[in-house]
This record gives sequence, structure tokens and C-alpha cells, in this order.
Amino acid sequence: MMSKYEHEFVHMMDGVEKQLETIDNPRHQKILRNYRRHALLEVSGRYKEILSPDMTVEEPVYRLFEDGQSIVLDGMDAVTNFYQSLAETDTLVMWTGKSDFAVSDSGFSGETLFSRFVPGSILGDGVFGAVHESGGSTSAAPEQSSGIDSDGWYLVRRTLAFVWPYDEQGRLIGEHVYEDSASKVVTKVDPSEVITAARAAELLAPLLETHLP
Repeated sequence: MMSKYEHEFVHMMDGVEKQLETIDNPRHQKILRNYRRHALLEVSGRYKEILSPDMTVEEPVYRLFEDGQSIVLDGMDAVTNFYQSLAETDTLVMWTGKSDFAVSDSGFSGETLFSRFVPGSILGDGVFGAVHESGGSTSAAPEQSSGIDSDGWYLVRRTLAFVWPYDEQGRLIGEHVYEDSASKVVTKVDPSEVITAARAAELLAPLLETHLP
């Protein structure tokens, strides 16, 4: 039986599925299918498949803004190392809630509720705590939050705005992600509630079989 967080997790693509049912433009369908595939692979720990030539351009650029800091991951090596760092800290498990995307020939943009389990040891660092030697450049050094149990686990929820550009082949050019810091809610959770990477892969296996070639 799934927990409430696991239920949210396996249904994170429901909004995309409904949107695909209403879109007739083949190019726009290809972009959303790429995004769906990207998301499912990423949180299943299969990030290397995301960066394959059929899904992502040769030199992607990621621009991330969180907690008043910005980072630019410029090129395949920087992006790959970033994902590897997230995998090493077991923080690849994340999911979207209610989403509303506007799709065009150049990609999509939108806003979504974003949830992620984060260990207390890196909670104050936000997404940048996992950068390490990713090759990204940040605008400011992160600071550790006070009153955090470094041995505990936390659920971080906040609203993010996305702009993801795509090329003419429907491949991802990069991710531009912006956090609404006022929307952030941090809740300490019991370790038993945390969705591990192994559990995430297990939960999403049926969806991956359906949506991946």
C-alpha cells in the first residue's frame, strides 16, 4: 500500500497526460512527451538517459534560481556532474504537483508545486548544496539554516516557475527554473516516509515501461 507521498509521486504526470489529450500539434506533443520522459527518468535515478542525443542537445545550459542565489550549469559536463551530485546525496527524488504549462514551438513555460525530500545536513544549502564540483557558477555562497536537525529528513514544498527551451528536433536545450521563495514550506518528516531512490525506481517502473521506447 502506498503512502500519501508515494501516491503524489506516482501521479505527478497526471496533468501532463491530460494536457497531451488536448494538444493536436505534433511538435508540441513531442516537447511534452520529452518532458514527461525526462521527469520519470530523472527521479528514477536514470539521469544519464536524459542526456542522450535524442533527448538533450550536446551542450545544454541550466539556469537555476533558489533562495536568492543563482547558478548556471553551462555544458554537458557541468549538467552531468550536477545530476551525479544529486544522486550521491540521494536527493534526486522530487515531484511536481498541480501544473499548468503553455507549450509553443520553442518549448514550454509554466508554474508548478514542487516537492522534494532533503536531508537536514544540506537543507540550508538548497539545490546548491549538491553542486560540489559540478562546474556551475553561483552568485552567492549558501548558508546553513539554524535549528535544523542535521540527522533528520525534511519535505520541502514550494512553487517553481519553469521555462524549458527545445530545439527543432524536440530536444531539451536547457532548464530555466525560478523559485517563489515566499511559497516555501519546510516540514520535518519521519525517515520511514522518505521515498528512497530505490523505492522511486520501483514505483515508476510501470510508467517507464509505458512511456519509454
